[in-house]
Amino acid sequence: MDEGTERLDALTRQAGRWLALAAAPAERHTTAVVAGPYDRVAWRDVHARSAALRELSAQLLTRHAHAPDLLRDVFLCAYQAAPRLRERADMAPSHLVHHQVVTALTQSPDFAALRRDTAGDAYAAAMAVLAQASALRGLLERSREARERTGRADRARQEAEAAATAVGEALRQAAEEADGQGDVPAPAAAAVRRAVEAARDAEESARREDGAAARAMAAAVPGIRSAARNAASAAAEAVRQEAALMRAWGVDPGETERMPFEERARLAERLRSGRLARWAELIGRFRQMAAGERARKVENATGELVGVTLGDDLSRVIPSELAVLGVPELRAVFAARYAAGELMLYDSRGEQGTGKGAVIACVDTSHSMYAEGPGGVTREAWSKACALALLDQARHAGRDFVGILFSASDKLQVFRFPGGRPAPVTDVLDFAETFLGGGTDFQRPLGTAAKILEEEFDSASRARGDIVLITDDACEVSENWTRLWNGIKRRLDFRLFGIAIATPGTATASGSVLESLCDNLRTVDDLTDVHTTADLFRVI
Repeated sequence: MDEGTERLDALTRQAGRWLALAAAPAERHTTAVVAGPYDRVAWRDVHARSAALRELSAQLLTRHAHAPDLLRDVFLCAYQAAPRLRERADMAPSHLVHHQVVTALTQSPDFAALRRDTAGDAYAAAMAVLAQASALRGLLERSREARERTGRADRARQEAEAAATAVGEALRQAAEEADGQGDVPAPAAAAVRRAVEAARDAEESARREDGAAARAMAAAVPGIRSAARNAASAAAEAVRQEAALMRAWGVDPGETERMPFEERARLAERLRSGRLARWAELIGRFRQMAAGERARKVENATGELVGVTLGDDLSRVIPSELAVLGVPELRAVFAARYAAGELMLYDSRGEQGTGKGAVIACVDTSHSMYAEGPGGVTREAWSKACALALLDQARHAGRDFVGILFSASDKLQVFRFPGGRPAPVTDVLDFAETFLGGGTDFQRPLGTAAKILEEEFDSASRARGDIVLITDDACEVSENWTRLWNGIKRRLDFRLFGIAIATPGTATASGSVLESLCDNLRTVDDLTDVHTTADLFRVI
């Protein structure tokens, strides 16, 4: 071996560790949630469709280079039924903060409950991300030092891997210059030693940065956990509120899932910001009350059950009496009691059966309906909530529903909802949010309602419709109009129910216009009470 040369095998032993590091660099991921092809498509699609999501991503990107990766992880946490996180060791150090955020989210009870509403629903998962925008923005700001430290550690680790690769390249060059006995010229050997030294220094620097990053992460963890809990709570509350809003307005979950993203987003925004958005809870309570009253109806009976009586009507015999027939020895006793009219029967309070024609709600939208009652509930909110419950009632019975909004004689608007097809939620919102203003006139809305029932009778031979007049005022009607009204009412056999909202006693007193027109009239003073008209939903 000439002076200044070194053996190739000795150099290889010196470079061995760095060769292994260069040969198999660890795979580093920038996303914490494991995602399949379908999940990735869902994220790309919802990001492309949601302007709000793109705007949030762009805002965060101006100050936080990796923010879009975090948004994707938060979306997938909400979207996947059972999110699976990568091991920390598989993450790029620059994204370890994101891993900690996602870990804290998945461990939050609120977020676990949230996934029941968002799993598999890209729109709901995107809404959950947007609901956390403020918390995520604050979290990224507070964890800046930890992210900067982990970023340095990431760069130091990349430099160490590059230095290890340089060792491999220097050793390859030395091998090419070695002679047949494995002796390497001095310059090539020196290049290998320099590369090994540089790799050793880079590795030491990477260890120091890793330690600093670990300390910064440990200091940031409590704040990250707290912020993640707040973010999860905000998201869960936002999703709950929107789901409650949809339920209150009668929007079926299956209907929203079938909606295009943009249409669903517009609907949600309209529900949140519409005229009656404040009264969603009242609307929901009205609909629940009406559904409960429907459940109390007794099919094939003459009215509402009120107790037990004696008689011989076998269609109303109580179960315990029928059980006697199962005992041969007692059948003669049953026959004797039947002959004497002493069988125990369900007793009922007679009510006129439900109608077959259309259900028509004539809703007063004069200026006075702006007035607020107990709890800040406006007369308009109460009347519209009642009308929407009547819409449900009609649809449940397969009957047409017509909403007539009126005020002065020149202001009237008609909304038709045929019983044979679904009621589009946008049309329902148009009906609920329209307000005409002005004075009050009964003749035109009631005359319009009677004409609609007459057209229905002439075209489909359906009689016995129901008109519900909801007003807070009283006005006069002419004698000629009254004669015409009574005539068509007798011919079509419809009923007029009156609901007077917070009206003076004289408006509903005996002999008043309302009292003389209505078959059934009641006054509502407490606008927080949805049960005042409960009996109405048992007979309509």
